[in-house]
Amino acid sequence: MAPASDEEQQIHCRLDELLAARGMTLTELSQRVGISIVNLSVLKNDRARAIRFSTLSAICDVLDCAVGDLLVVSP
Repeated sequence: MAPASDEEQQIHCRLDELLAARGMTLTELSQRVGISIVNLSVLKNDRARAIRFSTLSAICDVLDCAVGDLLVVSP
């Protein structure tokens, strides 16, 4: 199977929704996870091309969620 092009990106990051549900700002998440706001913003806006497992794990720990809650496959 060929990889999806940028126009067909199928993985969506639900970071905005999870932050809103927890009453947390991107700045607070950045401080608690130790990741720059810029890098979190790239992820939040679905512009990330990759994410380290350690980053993913840290975000999920702070937001008390599973990877499947944060990243979803869009049709």
